Amino acid sequence: MLNVVVLIGRLVRDPELRYTPAGVAVGKFTVAVDRSFTTSQGERGTDFIDVVLWRRLAETCASHLGKGRLVAVEGRLQVRSYETQDGQKRRVSEVVARSVTFLDRPRENTGQTGETGLFGEEADFPEDDIPF
Repeated sequence: MLNVVVLIGRLVRDPELRYTPAGVAVGKFTVAVDRSFTTSQGERGTDFIDVVLWRRLAETCASHLGKGRLVAVEGRLQVRSYETQDGQKRRVSEVVARSVTFLDRPRENTGQTGETGLFGEEADFPEDDIPF
């Protein structure tokens, strides 16, 4: 069986970084990815895809990426279910990143370094440990 996702797109906001109760870094960002086809009106749609990162990859992305940065993400699709505080059941689809490659340089005066590439390790944790 195979579960591989590759995305190229821009971050829609700065990455979030949190830590599990065990102290493991977990990050999250959303990537805007243009669709490869246009509508009958000539418009191109965009998908907004949530990406989850673990450990050092999460910390590095939180330190060096920001809104508008162009990235390539390689990972796997994960679908998880949870229940809200008011008892509603929800399903979330997200990409768990194995690697993130920075495809552009940060804009001047953003405080971000000019790293151009990055690789990380994927880790599986119980859903109860995910802090968002």
